Amino acid sequence: MIPQEELAKIASAEKEKQSKFEYQIRVCMAAGCLSQHKDQIKLALEAAVKEQGLEDTVKVKGVGCMGLCAQGPLVSVEPGNILYEKVSPADAAEIVAGLDKKPVERLRCDNQQPFFTRQVRVVLENSGVIDPENIEEYITADGYEALGQALTEMSPAQVIDEIVASGLRGRGGGGYPTGLKWSTVAKAISDRKYVVCNADEGDPGAFMDRSVLESDPHRVLEGMAIAGYAIGANMGYVYCRAEYPLAIERLKQAIRQAKRLHLLGESIFGTGFNFDVEIRLGAGAFVCGEETALMASIEGRRGSPRPRPPYPSDHGLWGEPTLINNVETYANVAPIIRNGGAWFAGIGTESSKGTKVFALAGQIKNTGLIEVPMGTTLREIVEEIGGGTTTEAGFKAVQTGGPSGGCIPEKHLDTPVDYASLAKLGSIMGSGGMIVMDHTSSMVDVARYFMEFCMSESCGKCIPCRVGTAQMYNLLTKIAKGNGTIRDLELLEQLCDLVRSTSLCGLGQSAPNPVLSTLRYFREEYLAKLVDTTSPNGKTAPDGHAS
Repeated sequence: MIPQEELAKIASAEKEKQSKFEYQIRVCMAAGCLSQHKDQIKLALEAAVKEQGLEDTVKVKGVGCMGLCAQGPLVSVEPGNILYEKVSPADAAEIVAGLDKKPVERLRCDNQQPFFTRQVRVVLENSGVIDPENIEEYITADGYEALGQALTEMSPAQVIDEIVASGLRGRGGGGYPTGLKWSTVAKAISDRKYVVCNADEGDPGAFMDRSVLESDPHRVLEGMAIAGYAIGANMGYVYCRAEYPLAIERLKQAIRQAKRLHLLGESIFGTGFNFDVEIRLGAGAFVCGEETALMASIEGRRGSPRPRPPYPSDHGLWGEPTLINNVETYANVAPIIRNGGAWFAGIGTESSKGTKVFALAGQIKNTGLIEVPMGTTLREIVEEIGGGTTTEAGFKAVQTGGPSGGCIPEKHLDTPVDYASLAKLGSIMGSGGMIVMDHTSSMVDVARYFMEFCMSESCGKCIPCRVGTAQMYNLLTKIAKGNGTIRDLELLEQLCDLVRSTSLCGLGQSAPNPVLSTLRYFREEYLAKLVDTTSPNGKTAPDGHAS
């Protein structure tokens, strides 16, 4: 076991080691930059430091995602808060040579632009700053302090009270109050309970959870351990899709490091609380993001949903009470315990507290990872933080919530991003993906794309989803090719209602959302593709569709 005061010693020793270096060169080693050979840039910088005889004064280290993926590979230099963009190995010697001189201006990235200044980083506070493969650096950044505080100074009920007071809601898409979920599982009577982290991020264009796991894996483990203490569980599972090899490797390494320092395992902080974590890999099935399908997969069975109730809080993994939250939800836990629930509740809006991490993708200049307070408007995110569209065609729509979400047009860009406001527009927060589209995008094709995704990812267990999504896809294809009639459009809308109302799980229930939202805001595009806008009774409605 490790006494709580030992953390302070580890942090002090690490700070002393870091203080020996006059300069620190941070190299983004997240998957986005690694795909652009960032590992070679780190090696080139290390070689340049050695060639210039600066090993004792310059530290080159890999860090997590710096956010502005569109301008990667990224390198930052401290002190000076200098950020370099689109760096190549050939730039290494010039960067090192300019440390005590003038920065390399041709590589400078404006880190005072709205992309950086408009963010409030809670979940991402360590991303791009610490080495995700070094537990000592995480401890230096107040890592595992909240776990020690919870175990030695708070009762499980007090921990839950802080989560309730924070107003934190599930960041996986459902938005269920986290404190209420924790208290429900805590009240369940059983000798065995489980904590599950849902890292099965499958929305097209989404990479929030992957980036958090790659950049700050210990934060997620700490949140899970605190949750385990609060609800009375001694075992946790991280369910992560196998397509995230870097996130999985860093998570494995983080678990090993935490066990080495007895921050996971038996008698954590000498309190008698035991908690261990294992990783389970998913095969990439989108439906396994649904909690009952996820649990079935962890148990080694086919990942398909089951009816609820019973809910996981009563009958989860192997029939025992189980708490399931996603990566970002757990990543919020440690700062809430450290700073208090009231602090977190002071960020965001009355009904949507805290911050939200979003992945910006599509036709937007500043593709990347951002974190903003709840209530920030879509316009602020798209035009200011995101920098607007990449083409002269102009903004047309932003799709939020992945295949379960909707497409929001320009006239609603001033809508605040919170759970209730997005729901009113026919969309959802989702896990945090935002795909920006310009006027070159056909909204019929967009709806067809997401319907094809849902059709392919349906587990096939229930008829409404299995058959309904296929029929909707066929109708969308017919309309997209210019062969549809007003009757097809009417049938499409009827199927949307049927599938949404009768599907077994959230995949089918939300699959019609992209279709319904595009019909709501871009109906004229559907009508323009129809060969016959006359209803079967021979009448045509004023707006071109059947009355």
